[in-house]
Amino acid sequence: MKIKELSDLVGVAPRLLRYYEEQGLLLPQRAANGYRDYDDTMVLRVQQIRGLLGAGLTTEIIRDVLPCLSEAASCRYDDPAFVSRIAEERDRLRERVQLLSQNLEALDGYLDTVAKA
Repeated sequence: MKIKELSDLVGVAPRLLRYYEEQGLLLPQRAANGYRDYDDTMVLRVQQIRGLLGAGLTTEIIRDVLPCLSEAASCRYDDPAFVSRIAEERDRLRERVQLLSQNLEALDGYLDTVAKA
């Protein structure tokens, strides 16, 4: 599919998809005319990228961890520095999830109170 089709499917501007490509997050094929050609797997890939960015990961970390999420064979399992870095990110995300959960509970409490009033 062309960039506009992928853009429409995932709700991301073509410019952002080109940025993801520049950062090494997306690797589309190129047609003979030079146009980008995305296969169906790119929909999930863009959703993963968006989710990881939303969780606060940098594009550098995402570029390194994406293969571990979809192609385990190309993941750098034996690199202690990489494993340590991913563990730190996981721990940071876990703390963020706990804080978000606390805020969600507080909002639920507020809405319950308002509904009862």
